[in-house]
Amino acid sequence: MPAPGPLPRVTIYTDGGCKPNPGPGGWGAVILPAGDEPLELHGSAPSTTNNRMELLAAKEALDHLAAPSRIDLYTDSTYVRNGITRWIAGWRRKGWVTTTKQPVQNRDLWQALDESTRRHEIRWHWVEGHAGNHWNERAHELASRGLGAVLPEAGAEALGPAPGVQAFLGIAWSAKEGLGAWGVVLRFGEHQKTLAGVRPLDSPNAAHILSAVEALRALQRPTAIRIHSVSDYLCDGASRWVHGWKRRGWTTSQGDPVKNVDLWRALDAHASVTTTQWVTVSGDLPEEIEEARRRAREALADPASREP
Repeated sequence: MPAPGPLPRVTIYTDGGCKPNPGPGGWGAVILPAGDEPLELHGSAPSTTNNRMELLAAKEALDHLAAPSRIDLYTDSTYVRNGITRWIAGWRRKGWVTTTKQPVQNRDLWQALDESTRRHEIRWHWVEGHAGNHWNERAHELASRGLGAVLPEAGAEALGPAPGVQAFLGIAWSAKEGLGAWGVVLRFGEHQKTLAGVRPLDSPNAAHILSAVEALRALQRPTAIRIHSVSDYLCDGASRWVHGWKRRGWTTSQGDPVKNVDLWRALDAHASVTTTQWVTVSGDLPEEIEEARRRAREALADPASREP
């Protein structure tokens, strides 16, 4: 039970996933103690599932806290939120079987998470993933870093020899100002060019798309290019989802309007006149992406870089 007296307030964001599912997985968590610096955690498993990584992220974040706390925990997993707020009491009462008398899946982690919650006061929240929430996006990046530890980024190798031009993307984003900054490092043989800019944007996802638009816009002529980004939202969207969106009149498979549609349209227009390969980077980041991120941060901090 929580200790008597006022409890320290903490906000936590967690995420987890696999590639493929089941397969190698990673989890990430951001711990935001009131009045203190953020703490970041990540880890991995060589063979697991999305749901197990989501559960493990929440458990590890709670276990990391040294003292009982009053916590707001945000997850984009309805499985975790519904399980811990609605289902677990019944599972526990029935001896860890479901209403259909089946053994509860991931019982070991549910029991461990249940134990981890007992010393805290926790409010569980669901947050939409890839929807522009800064800390949810950061938890996702940490989960991808964890995945990279057991699944070294092999996308580029699977695509074969690199084309002549490669682009490395980075972003920075200010929720307070509603501004997104992008940085691009273009490499062609021994030659390298860096670009950066800032404009009003409503989410980090929008900044990721814009960074790719600017990379393609910088090409002097149609050519083959390989684009590297930490954003699987960008890389999956550009390589997989965009074709279905276009067929359905820029709506999702659920019939909802595609978010950031103007930027996706611009990206599709530029990508259609060249040969573009997309690589999602996880694990240790190449120095070119670190440089692109640095340029984006510098642009965000410089009022002269902002578009009118």
